[in-house]
Amino acid sequence: MGIDYETLRDPNAEYTMRDLSAESMGVRAKRGGGRDVAITDVQTTMVDGNFPWTLVRVYTDAGIVGTGEAYWGAGVPELIARMKPFLVGENPLDIDRLYEHLLQKTSGEGSVEGVTVTAIAGIEVALHDLAGKILDLPAYQLLGGKYRDSVRVYCDCHTEAEADPEACADEAERVVEELGYDALKFDLDVPSGLEKDRANRHLRPGEIRHKAEIVEQVTERVRDRADVAFDCHWTFSGNSAERLAEAIAEFDVWWLEDPVPPENLDVQERVTRSTTTPIAVGENRYRVTELRRLIERGAVDIVAPDLPKVGGMRETRKIADVANQHYVPVAMHNVASPVATVAAAHVGTAIPNALAVEFHSYELGWWGDLVEESVIENGEIEVPEKPGLGVTLDMDAVAEHMVDGEELFDAA
Repeated sequence: MGIDYETLRDPNAEYTMRDLSAESMGVRAKRGGGRDVAITDVQTTMVDGNFPWTLVRVYTDAGIVGTGEAYWGAGVPELIARMKPFLVGENPLDIDRLYEHLLQKTSGEGSVEGVTVTAIAGIEVALHDLAGKILDLPAYQLLGGKYRDSVRVYCDCHTEAEADPEACADEAERVVEELGYDALKFDLDVPSGLEKDRANRHLRPGEIRHKAEIVEQVTERVRDRADVAFDCHWTFSGNSAERLAEAIAEFDVWWLEDPVPPENLDVQERVTRSTTTPIAVGENRYRVTELRRLIERGAVDIVAPDLPKVGGMRETRKIADVANQHYVPVAMHNVASPVATVAAAHVGTAIPNALAVEFHSYELGWWGDLVEESVIENGEIEVPEKPGLGVTLDMDAVAEHMVDGEELFDAA
């Protein structure tokens, strides 16, 4: 028998003076109109996609169920189980209070950043789906309404010959012509064959020429048919990032993503200010507090939060609001299943400064099978008008693709 994480003792959760439960806050008024609903259970199921996606379900005494998704990672399902006692009996419509309640209750388990925030984000997405169903509204309406009917999708592209500039250009052309995307991303932290030391973060001149050739061939091949971004996965030193950004500045680069590690904001700011090549950062930062610093210091040209990692739908909306005050667009990083991908689209339609949402699973043929509805068409997501997120899990597909040893959560 495994550990029961629901009953695992945490003195911080037991003794916190900032208990935001309905009981402690005196939230007792009857609401009417079918809004007197209580949470009865929270469950997870992990799906073995190109990432191990953690799907989340929040159940209620009204028989209405909300589905969400947390960013993938070990420990997330256990943390969600740990949070269940703080949610049972609560009204799921109080999304902001419950979000803050979970942050406070799990402060001892690291709710400033990391997987604890990710676990809370999965619950928060499920609460938006649930609230929308209770109120008979699409989730974007809970975030302030609509700027656009559909949200652009950028396709994260790969090829077996990932370091071959011509192979990358061929794949870019195929994705544009055959799959219908007009926004792409390729990796630049690929081996050139000229590396001497993989630990020191330094790029030799030949390595920079190799990466610049990938950029040149891909952008020249698709030209005005598609925007193209390039990802470095927080790999290089500050000086190497500056030299790389300078080397590709002459080409039509949509953005250069995460050229340096995320911890040192001073270095990030220096790199961004050193080049006219747009720099995108954000997937390894948590909550609006961390991303606000990036934005306010001019350390980012395009902010790229990952919704089920950064804190959820409302937290992403808060980040977008800060970014909008500094005229910074938002391109949401996304490696999720259809559930969190559609959640990102709901945020994308509700903010003025949305650029696109990432799609990282174009090589996974069954990605779209996880939900009954079609999600991506012609490089766009038409934001659902059905209540909640507007997508319905195909439980047979979820069961077929579960991680080994996982159990399927209850049906809605």
